[in-house]
Formats: sequence, structure tokens, C-alpha cells
Amino acid sequence: MGNMNIKTYINTIRYYLKTEETEESSILALADNPDDTETFTSPFTGMQFALIPAGEFEMGSPLEEKDRSDSESPIHKVKINNSFYLGKSAVTQKQWKKIMGSNPSYCKGEDHPVEMISWKEAQEFVIKLNEKEGTDKYRLPSEAEWEYACRAGTQTRCFFGEDESKLDEYVWHAGNSGDKTHVIACKKPNPWGLYDINGNVWEWVQDEWHENYNGVPSDGSAWEDGSVSYHVSRGCSWLCETGFCRSAGRFKRKTESRLANLGLRLLREL
Repeated sequence: MGNMNIKTYINTIRYYLKTEETEESSILALADNPDDTETFTSPFTGMQFALIPAGEFEMGSPLEEKDRSDSESPIHKVKINNSFYLGKSAVTQKQWKKIMGSNPSYCKGEDHPVEMISWKEAQEFVIKLNEKEGTDKYRLPSEAEWEYACRAGTQTRCFFGEDESKLDEYVWHAGNSGDKTHVIACKKPNPWGLYDINGNVWEWVQDEWHENYNGVPSDGSAWEDGSVSYHVSRGCSWLCETGFCRSAGRFKRKTESRLANLGLRLLREL
């Protein structure tokens, strides 16, 4: 394997072998590495988190970006003052069931992302997980934290650049999903080690929906003023056309929405 480490080797082999059996075992990509000091593992669920460094970025999309929406304007600078952990993948059905006792998902599979959950049910999951582990550090990410982690230091249309031909290497979307969710971590991660940050399922974030970014907080905190009954989802899904699969893409959801392409990814504060 030369200079290739074992995790990279496993990911490479997994990408080129396309059988269903290989997909079901791809969860091995998230196996514990005792030498990895930038990963946190939930002691109760086994959920793994990647360390996201503090920093700043330009949030939103430029007017010339293909497939953009006016809701992604204006571009504005956001400063993330504190590092945090973000789930390496969306919460799985197995992890959800361990906390909540049931699995509401339409596309069944214990290592598939959980879906068919409302924003309030996502909040209940967070509360119960915090109680199980005797902490208050788990929560949904803010929309700014989510986009910052998705971009992983990039400002291009997608975190892998502008070349749409690479999309299938990273994202489950309508053109390659077979109309269903897939086991987490089958695709390549973004530069900060996050799998399916685009594709597979949309992900609830903490923020209420606003039609644009005029008045948004500049410190990366969630924008919540109690003025609407809608929240934001990020990341696109197995049901989406490729135009939605961009770092700046966002979508308006009723707070009570339960959809087969909508799940969650958790943040853990340091």
C-alpha cells in the first residue's frame, strides 16, 4: 500500500466495489482509530464526530453561481469563534432507535440515516441523548455552522470544486440513488471528514427560516426570533436534482414536516 494508510485504503476499495454487500459493510469506514485525536465518539450511541476548527468564511452564494436561489443572498462574512465537533455522518436508524425506542424511517436499514422525523422530534432526540450521557453539549448545528463545516475551507459551488462530473463520488442524489437512502459513508467525505454532508438526506438545523440573510447573526449562532413556523434544512438528498447539491443550498420546511428524505446531523460542543 506504500504510503497509503489503512483508512484511505479501505475507502478506496469501498468506492470501487459496487455490490450491495460492500455497501452494507461501508460503515467500517467510521471504525474507531485509537490514534485519531480529532474524533469524539458518543459513549452511548457510538456516533462519531469530527473536530471542526474555528475560523471565518463567506456564507451564501454569488449572483453568478449556477442553480442558486435568492434566499442565499446576500453573501456575508461569518466568524466561528469556537471549534466544535460535528457528526461524521447523519444520525442512523440504529442510533435513533437506541435513544428513542422506535424507528420511524421509510427506507429501513439500521446503518441508513434516520428520516421521517420532525424538527421537534429532532429536539427530543437531542434532549434524551444529553440526559443519557449526563451532558448538555449535544445540539443541532446552526445553519452557519453547518455551511462552514460543509465548505471545509472552500468557497466554490461544491466543497470538491466546480467540476460537476465529480458529484457521484461524494453525493447520493436523484440520478444515482435508486430512489432510496443508502448506508452512511459509502461516498467520499469532504476535506474535514464529513460523509454525506450533501446528499442521502436533508438535515435539520437549528435556525428558523428567513427568506434571505438580511439581519442574520454574524457570529455563527442560530437565527431564531419566533416569527415563523418554518425551519431550515441543509444538504440535499437522494430525491434531489443535482442543482440542489451545493454548499450554499438551503430549503424551507414546516417545523412539523416528516419526510423520507429529511434527517439530522448533530453537533457536540467542546
